[in-house]
Amino acid sequence: MGVYLFACQKYIELSPVSAGIVQDPADYSWPRYRANALGVSSKRLKPLDHYLQLGKSKPERYARYRELFQSHVEGELLQDIRDALNKGLVLGTERFKAEVELLTKRRVTPKRRGRSK
Repeated sequence: MGVYLFACQKYIELSPVSAGIVQDPADYSWPRYRANALGVSSKRLKPLDHYLQLGKSKPERYARYRELFQSHVEGELLQDIRDALNKGLVLGTERFKAEVELLTKRRVTPKRRGRSK
């Protein structure tokens, strides 16, 4: 799941850059990038487990997080994120999707195309 979570985080935090609002994600008002990449403290944010696994020390995690944002999300993964957003679906492994459906009691995967039998 970490792959999808980082990809979605990257997509969100690089959106202002893609839209031409800022040139660097640190220049936008969202605090998560500044906290994870630069160490700017935020009382509202708690480090996520997948972030803590980037390194043993804070400087190592900051550097690795910044490296993740050197490129934008592209290709099939970008299309998967956009499709999930536009259709109100969940992005992740089949197991993760099944768990979300079980917890929320709502469909989070697309229905089969065509007529039902």
